[in-house]
Amino acid sequence: MTVAAGLATACTTTTTGTASPSAAGSSSTDAPSADPEVPKVSVPLDASKYVGDACAIVSKDVLASLRYTDPGEFQAQSNDSLFTKSGPSCLWKLRGEGIGLSVGIGTGNRDEGAGGLAGLYSGYRTKTLIRFLERAPDVEGYPAIYFGAIDERPMGSCGLGVGIADDLAFDVYAQGYQGADDSCGVATQVASDIIKTLKGA
Repeated sequence: MTVAAGLATACTTTTTGTASPSAAGSSSTDAPSADPEVPKVSVPLDASKYVGDACAIVSKDVLASLRYTDPGEFQAQSNDSLFTKSGPSCLWKLRGEGIGLSVGIGTGNRDEGAGGLAGLYSGYRTKTLIRFLERAPDVEGYPAIYFGAIDERPMGSCGLGVGIADDLAFDVYAQGYQGADDSCGVATQVASDIIKTLKGA
């Protein structure tokens, strides 16, 4: 989602959100973990079950409540591009409405030593791809941040990163909504559902 601002023509931007941190964070790999500003994760969650199918990490009930009835487009982690390198992702679109949702699991960032919220904070400090970062309310007890290439919230697009381990985060990007409350409300609703899914609730 960090690159989303530049690619806002389609919701595929979300897939990018996870990627930007890996490129930005790679310049300072281990340093971010010692940063007192970076919130720690006290009870890590395991997302490995969803690496092969990131679309399954969001419950069908929540997707349906947001009117996403078409199957999501899964993109596996690969070295093909900056966007896929950050980890697996899934994209949903409301056809013809310019509205979309994406989720990325930052396993690629973690493998590069730039995982978790620490990697996003590091990327923000280098200002390579992440030029906006702001602490968000915790999601189901897990630390969260709003981030992106710019602050798109007033324009109806919201990028939300949630730390589920000190070296692993997922991101949710909601695009094409009505303002900050609407877009970030959707992103938070989806993130909350993901945490519940990972907890096995």
